[in-house]
Amino acid sequence: MRSIARWFFNSVIRLGTGVICRIDKRDFSKVPQRGPLILAGNHIGSLEVPLLFVHLQPRKIYGLAKIETWNNKFMGWLFDLWNAIPVRRGEADLDAIRACLEVLKDGNLLAIAPEGTRSYHGRLLQGQPGIAMLALRTGAPILPLAHWGGDKVNGEIRQAMADEVMSQIADLMPEEYRGEYASYKSPPKYLRFI
Repeated sequence: MRSIARWFFNSVIRLGTGVICRIDKRDFSKVPQRGPLILAGNHIGSLEVPLLFVHLQPRKIYGLAKIETWNNKFMGWLFDLWNAIPVRRGEADLDAIRACLEVLKDGNLLAIAPEGTRSYHGRLLQGQPGIAMLALRTGAPILPLAHWGGDKVNGEIRQAMADEVMSQIADLMPEEYRGEYASYKSPPKYLRFI
């Protein structure tokens, strides 16, 4: 049952991210088919995790996730499905460190956001030294990966799309009912009319 669920979620996410994201797979092709590897990426949103987990198949990949994720039953189940390692942030979580060392010792991929937390503004935060300790202890190479632009989709682009839709609704109404969109006159950038 677990393998069917993993296949289903991975297929849906691979299809969805393939549609909404521009993925430069050149760096993915640098991932060797065998041996330990640390994938070091920035963390600006919720897309990096599914992108890595589904687009690097069939390699077995593990990653770190804040332990609070498991407070939500569905997210905990999904992150278990994706082999996530719970980590207590803000402390030296020895259980998480041991799990990461074991993953690398077994020749698997380990995805890490060296910043240790999400950067909501899209700019890099200072990296934490844990990634260097894991690489030095295991001899695993590090492959840097970058993700950008999601901060704009998560905020200003979605708002612009919503504003365009609302302005079209406002155009259908008498002026006194248009509220916030009474004077909105920007030409549509995201809407396509049928």
